[in-house]
Formats: sequence, structure tokens, C-alpha cells
Amino acid sequence: MSWARIMAPLSGGEGDKAAIAAAARLAEPFGAELACVYTPADVADVMPWMGEGFLGGIQTTALESLKEAAEVGEKNARAAMAGVAYAKSQFISLQTPVWAGLSAESRLSDVVVFNNDPARGRGPLGEAFQQMVADEQRPVLIAREGFAVGGPVAVAWDGGKEASRAARLAMPLLEKASRVVILAAPKATSRSFDPHRLQAYYAARGVKAEVDVLPDSGDAAPLLLYAANKIEAGVLVAGAFGHPRLQEFIFGGTTRTLLSADHPSLFLSH
Repeated sequence: MSWARIMAPLSGGEGDKAAIAAAARLAEPFGAELACVYTPADVADVMPWMGEGFLGGIQTTALESLKEAAEVGEKNARAAMAGVAYAKSQFISLQTPVWAGLSAESRLSDVVVFNNDPARGRGPLGEAFQQMVADEQRPVLIAREGFAVGGPVAVAWDGGKEASRAARLAMPLLEKASRVVILAAPKATSRSFDPHRLQAYYAARGVKAEVDVLPDSGDAAPLLLYAANKIEAGVLVAGAFGHPRLQEFIFGGTTRTLLSADHPSLFLSH
């Protein structure tokens, strides 16, 4: 298996260069295209409260400010991309409707890369992160300091649908890993499952994986993080759990704890 297109949403802010660099590190071993997608604030978001055909002075000023900010942001995003040397890169600037464009780009990408801030609901890309994970159900990499392809990878496994999607979609990453360890915490869930079934699934596809059954009960997230850090995993593969959002997406407790940690990087799928 392989990946052919890696996508990095950009805001025009300080975090863009680190996100692009991480996305390039993910794309390079696969010879994949890197799509840098500038995602500005959408003018359509401020239009609904205006009457059709009406544009007053305050509204006009607000729209002009948004347009100027988008132009500055795009310039910054282009500069961030230029600062990361990766030959197979493409810059895409989304226009209104921005969210529809972002969805379309993600559907033609194998992995969407973010840094920590959007994953924690901070900054202008917080909603984009929620959209990618919850609405589009795209595999997402949260790249943290030191992210690289080729080191040890941990796979959180409980036999559930979300964990299954993540474990399968991460196959290209696992094929490049120096070590793969399946982490199972059976006493932390009411679900009955056998982690050796996943081990056999990987073996049939040429990936040799170890199984680490965690003996403790309680919240699964701290157990998984401790075990992943113990094997010096650079990436933890996990299913993303959550509830349907009204105005704000609320992740389940295990996922919230993983997102709050500083290490390792996360490969998530909902």
C-alpha cells in the first residue's frame, strides 16, 4: 500500500511552516504529492444576517477587512510553503464557499496533516480539524515535535469500528515503521476483543506486529500514552471517538486525553 496525496490545511499563521514540514516528511517516503491548502475565513459566514441585496457601511467595512486579511494570509501561507523544500508540492487557495472546497480537497487526499493547535480547538483551523475528523471522516495526522516516518509505531486496539478504520488506514505508515506494537487495554473497556486477530491481519499483509496487553483498568488513554512512550513510539494510531456536534464538536474522553498530550504524534480516524 502507499499514499499518493498528503494535504496540509494552512491558515496564513505562524503554525503553517511546521505543518508543511511535517506533511512533507510524511509525503517524502511515498513520493506523494503535497497539497498545501490555504483555508481563509469565509465571507459567506458573515452574510446570513444581512438582508438580501443590502450592504451597509459597517457590513462593507467588515467584508473589506476580511478580504484584506485573506490576501495577507495567503501571502504568508505561500511564503511558508516556499520555506519548505519539497519538489512535489502544490499550493491551493480556497475561495467561498471555503468549507465545501476544503471537503472536496480532503476527499481526494489520503491523509490530512495538522499540528497541535487545531487539534485542541485553537486558532483559525480548529473548525477545519473538526470538519475533517467528524464530518468528512478523513484520516488525520497530528504532527508533533520530532515527527518522522520510519520509527516505532503503536496501534491502540479495542476491536471497535473507529479503531478498525484507523488500524487499516495506517497500513502505509506501518509498512515503513521499524517496529509495530498493538496496544490493548481489555480491562479499560466493556468490549470483548482479541488483539491477536489484528496481529494476524497485519501479518497477512506483510507487517510484523507485537502485542502488548495492558493489565490495568480505568481510563484507557493514560495507559495507552504510557505504553506508547515506553516503546518510544513516534506515532500512536487510534480511533477518534466523539458525539455529534451542534455548534461545537465534543470529542469523547479518551480522544480528548490523547489530544491534550504532547507526545507522541497521532494518526486518527473517526
